[in-house]
Amino acid sequence: MALSESQIPPDAQHYLVCGTEDCERNCKFYCNDCHQPMCEQCRDEHQKNKKTKNHEVVPYKQRKRPLPVEKCKIHPTRHIELLCEECQIPICSKCTGTKEHRGHAFTDLELVFAEKCSLCHIEITKIRSYFEPTSQDLKKEIAGDVTEIKKIMEGIRSSIKTEAEAVKRLVDTVTSDKIEQVDKIEQSLLQTLNRQNQEIDYYINYLNDLIKTYYGYLSPSNIEQLTFALKSENLVIRPIPETSKPVPPVFTAGQYRKEDVAKLQGRVTVPDTKPENRKIKPMETASTQIEPTGKQRKQDREKSDAKQTLSLSSSVTKVREYTVPGVNRVYHISLGQSGILWVSDMEGNLVQTDLHRNQLQKIQTSGKYEGYHTVTQDRDLIYTDDDNKVINRITPDNTITEFIKTGDWTPLSIHSSHINGDILVGMRKDVKGKVTRYNKTGTEIQRDNKEQELYSSLPHYITENMNGDVCVSDYHKQAVGVVDKSGQYRFSYTGQGSGFIPYGICTDVLGHILVCDDISETVHFLDQDGQFLSLLLTPQQGIECPISVCVNDDNNLLVGQRYTNIVTVYKYLQ
Repeated sequence: MALSESQIPPDAQHYLVCGTEDCERNCKFYCNDCHQPMCEQCRDEHQKNKKTKNHEVVPYKQRKRPLPVEKCKIHPTRHIELLCEECQIPICSKCTGTKEHRGHAFTDLELVFAEKCSLCHIEITKIRSYFEPTSQDLKKEIAGDVTEIKKIMEGIRSSIKTEAEAVKRLVDTVTSDKIEQVDKIEQSLLQTLNRQNQEIDYYINYLNDLIKTYYGYLSPSNIEQLTFALKSENLVIRPIPETSKPVPPVFTAGQYRKEDVAKLQGRVTVPDTKPENRKIKPMETASTQIEPTGKQRKQDREKSDAKQTLSLSSSVTKVREYTVPGVNRVYHISLGQSGILWVSDMEGNLVQTDLHRNQLQKIQTSGKYEGYHTVTQDRDLIYTDDDNKVINRITPDNTITEFIKTGDWTPLSIHSSHINGDILVGMRKDVKGKVTRYNKTGTEIQRDNKEQELYSSLPHYITENMNGDVCVSDYHKQAVGVVDKSGQYRFSYTGQGSGFIPYGICTDVLGHILVCDDISETVHFLDQDGQFLSLLLTPQQGIECPISVCVNDDNNLLVGQRYTNIVTVYKYLQ
């Protein structure tokens, strides 16, 4: 069934044809008096015509809807065309003379209809540009929470099993001790019984010897000896040795219940905390244009607030240190959600750790001394594979898929934009280097147009500043190259005259650029336009060979070092 003009959604991609007879040109305008769509040429003729020159011709999107034809229920031969303002019901012109509406004020129903249609379209626009995208953002946030809860619960299950194994080992140890105690008691009782048995054996031998003696006395040739023996005390038989029955130990069963065993292990409790309502962006931020995601809007507001309150601290203070398991150096750091870190070394080890720096995941990659991984706005990790010239994606459920193919170019460095989710990739081919921009779906949308001039063959770290500038550390060029968001060259930074080989690079909420220098083993601190401000970190502050930098959500600086697996956190803004 075909839709009527009033049913076609305002943002539908349909082709409108001029309503003038025999004209098939594209419609751009609309006559509100004739209720006719028209092209630009027909509009000009319409406004030159004496009969229609005073008609209201407007752009098509601003048209007034024609009033639907409907018969009056009181006067079936008439069409309803007025609204009784007193009764708020549609009527025909003949109804105005009836006693029910005598003295009432009336409004042209076509004007009311046009106004109501306009309000409907406004509400539709609100739904499409605000309510529906915001709801979709909440769905994504909920899906992320589902993944996070599953991961947390799996961790709790693992902890319970680990603790249960520990309790089992403890029970085995106690059981072994008790059995050893029983063995000792048994040994002692058996020794006592063996001694008693030996004494009885000795006594029985004594009795047998005594019987032989008495038989000797009965011999007729020994009457004298028998007479003598009967007078002797030797005829007294020694009493039977005393023995005692052993008192065996008694086993008393332990008095325990399931609850007692449960007390030996930790408990799983749900904090008595009221769940925090998910934040919903205010209505006034909605527009008909493509909006950033809800998460991005939240980050933008937080960054805007921080920019108004933060400033450079008078000193740099070490906050804490983390030892990252599974790597032997820290060549690059990517920040995930809720304090999750991805850390890589130059052996291709890529490790995910939690807030307590427990290893959650470890994968083997072809990456070395580049910023070859980043976390996207969708919380996926993406990383370059220079062997296969592709970019891989790891989703929260740990599925690894091929995301982008880079053709003849070898991808080195990668960064996911916090502004719009675009993906920036530094690449090389032979002695050439370039930066290519992809959208969130992996479609190429921009490449710098002066690649050979700006980069050599090794743009090995890349980041984006708050104004959209793309900042690249180029190892071979020994410079930081910066282009604006359209890819036009802005400036280069080559250090402070004593040699400069840049490595890890990042920016902060105030637009500063922070870059590691392998020559001086320091972190250079630049403003948004590349002007040197200071050496933010030096060996005198206890840092050794800083090689990677990253600013977290608390506006603290995370620094990885070349020769250790330690990430050090510094506070430099206040």
